[in-house]
Amino acid sequence: MTMTESVRADFPRLVTALPGPRAQALIERDAEAISPSYTRSYPLVAERGEGATITDVDGNRFLDFNAGIAVASTGHCHPRVVEAIQDQAARLIHMSGTDFYYENMVQLAEKLCQIAPGKAPRRVYFGNSGTEATEASMKLARYATGRDKFISFYGGFHGRSMGALSLTASRSVQRKGFASLLAGVFHAPYPNLYRDGKPEEECGADALRFIEEVLFRQVVPAEEVAAIVVEAVQGEGGYLVPPRNFLPGLRDLTQRHGILLICDEVQSGMGRTGKWWACEHFGVEPDIVNSAKGIASGLPLSATIARKELMNWKPGAHASTFGGNPVAIAASLATIELLEHGLIENARTVGAYMMDRMREWPFRFRRVGEVRGLGLMLGVEIVRDRETRERAPELRDRIVHLAFERGLLVLGAGPSAVRLSPPLVISRDQADAALDILEECLERVE
Repeated sequence: MTMTESVRADFPRLVTALPGPRAQALIERDAEAISPSYTRSYPLVAERGEGATITDVDGNRFLDFNAGIAVASTGHCHPRVVEAIQDQAARLIHMSGTDFYYENMVQLAEKLCQIAPGKAPRRVYFGNSGTEATEASMKLARYATGRDKFISFYGGFHGRSMGALSLTASRSVQRKGFASLLAGVFHAPYPNLYRDGKPEEECGADALRFIEEVLFRQVVPAEEVAAIVVEAVQGEGGYLVPPRNFLPGLRDLTQRHGILLICDEVQSGMGRTGKWWACEHFGVEPDIVNSAKGIASGLPLSATIARKELMNWKPGAHASTFGGNPVAIAASLATIELLEHGLIENARTVGAYMMDRMREWPFRFRRVGEVRGLGLMLGVEIVRDRETRERAPELRDRIVHLAFERGLLVLGAGPSAVRLSPPLVISRDQADAALDILEECLERVE
């Protein structure tokens, strides 16, 4: 048996029907006690994790290709991250960085300034989530520019608190019932090479032209816009990689009009695309970068990283009791060390290996319209038929469930894409095992 066959034989290792009896009992308890606003794609009840595997409460083992929604960047319970957490928890669990000082908070800020895109001096604000990073960047943009308007993009997801939700235009259910949202937020189309059906350069130019010729001429004066907020690779919108001219063109547009460029790298940052930040693939240096998810291997932490001269607000202007918690920061420092000593390169090489194999899927499976992505941020567009390109969300959801039933954890993204965002520790053999399962699922829905 080859190594790949050995890995594949180990997944699925399903010892009960899904969900198993213990999982079913807990799901029933959950329904009584937990907010129904949470979205669960399938009945996984996790008990423990190791590397790229998850074991549920009934002993079923799964290969994890969602990593807690791109959070477990170093895999589940990496020994060095666990050690860092344990050591810090034994010394100091909490001392609010809002009111006091501690060394590892400064160490992490210095490190983030070092790895931030571009060479401009930076400062860092710590929060607890991607949503909080978005809120901080919006407040900072208003404070620094004296302007009050924002532009973001259809399909974008920036969080669910009221300011962040005003930028978000991913799914209407996320907004339903919460009006009125923040005034002065306007949306533009995010370029979609597959859906637009145009040459790459034209697709990117059209998206930029909409901002200049529609928004600025007809809707909002450019001189009132504080910032444009964009995902370098759109996450919840379907793992969309923009045309190569789009982000550089957006950077040029913002500089011409005195507008700040905020890159939301909450899902695409921290090495997931094979570079520290997805915007680096396009040679773009934003004014502000928002990071969370993979920054601390699962502990709650976010960072808003801004040019030093922008982040000059006064004491008390913005703060967080728990943001930059010592234990979360210890996990982040260990995470960053692992990323820079091999895991970012692994994301690049294993991601390229997967893409080479997946590239043939649109020719093999009529339900696959396109495969796309960078590094280990990969999307598979599911269609009713590749000739018509009609979206097929119910088929996508079926594929996600079929994968679960075969021991592979994936999630949807956008209207009809399957996202692959495994921990950055995965091997080629694990990648092959996952792709074997997905091919079985695609054959099933053919």
